Amino acid sequence: MDFKEQIAHLSDKVLALKDSIQTEEATKTAFIMPFLQMLGFDIFNPTEVIPEFTCDVGIKKKEKIDYAIQINGIPTILIECKHWKQNLDLHSGQLFRYFGVSKAKLGILTNGIEYKFYSDLEQPNRMDDFPFLALNLEKLDQSAVASVMQFQKSCFDIEKIISAAKELKNCSEIKSVIKKEFTDPSPELVKVIARQAYNGIMNAAATEHYTEVIRQSFASVINDIISERLQSVMNGSQSIAQKEESKDTASIPSADTGVREQPDTAASENEKDRIVTTEEELEGYYIVKSILRESIEASRITYRDTISYFTVLLDDNNRKLICRLYLNSPTNKRLVFLDDQRKDVVNKISSIDDIYKFKTDVIAAMNRVLNLSSAVQTAGEMDAAEIKEE
Repeated sequence: MDFKEQIAHLSDKVLALKDSIQTEEATKTAFIMPFLQMLGFDIFNPTEVIPEFTCDVGIKKKEKIDYAIQINGIPTILIECKHWKQNLDLHSGQLFRYFGVSKAKLGILTNGIEYKFYSDLEQPNRMDDFPFLALNLEKLDQSAVASVMQFQKSCFDIEKIISAAKELKNCSEIKSVIKKEFTDPSPELVKVIARQAYNGIMNAAATEHYTEVIRQSFASVINDIISERLQSVMNGSQSIAQKEESKDTASIPSADTGVREQPDTAASENEKDRIVTTEEELEGYYIVKSILRESIEASRITYRDTISYFTVLLDDNNRKLICRLYLNSPTNKRLVFLDDQRKDVVNKISSIDDIYKFKTDVIAAMNRVLNLSSAVQTAGEMDAAEIKEE
């Protein structure tokens, strides 16, 4: 099981157990310790993962933080833990105090669901006010998961982590600036853009006028981009769906020989260029995979992406379709299964988290595929036996 699968599995565990976790200690045991173990640290080795690590804060002596992770004998990561219901924004001050009097370069504030990663990027030995990375196990973001992978013991490199942290911080700051400019353009940006369309003097009245024009233009451009993407999906959906159905039909084993005909799976270069596998589609795939991993080997669950939908398969075989995910539309997301007659059973979902509501259907779809495969194999063996007797 790779790291992303482990994260998805822990996410499932959090969602299933959180309502039964009543204390901070239970949060540590059920959620946080497995997370540290997943990163490769030996939670049973008190010289590596030190519980109740002592930090002397000012005049206060023997102050303790929940965990310190030692790497090469040096306390490198401080971890402050809270109950899963706690709002972490209210507790960063405690980690801030500990961080300043230790040699650690990294701090983690967590309630077992959210993990906020801090360093001293702004000022040496002073923890930043804002985290450079945040991970939420209830709403997995694959880019955040990829960043957390750097914290694994097997590849831990403090210099690389700090360098990546600076880039993440800068990227986050730029995104915040862009988002603010989109919703509330600054006078400086208004003047830069307006001068390219307006030859008059940019006085107060002109600036006020163009501020509103530019704000509306930003919204219009974003809507145009979304509309173009949706139109592209809609234009390609019918041809792609027909092509996929053709593949499915062509791959049915022959009743006489049991030999599987090989479909033409080569897509045009134009179609390949238009296929974009989104993070949301991958998250949906990992949810389905995590649901099924208790019943079947996780390596057998695969996916294929098309322009119009995302397919989860068994054994990378189009005839072994478990479900399809239609996630490109923000207002018309669907989870689709095939019934015994291979007719679509469409379920509307508002987000990928709704897939958990169809856990029974996902398992039933897999069992249906397994039963069909078994029946086809049996039929082929019977045909072969009859031929041999003749």
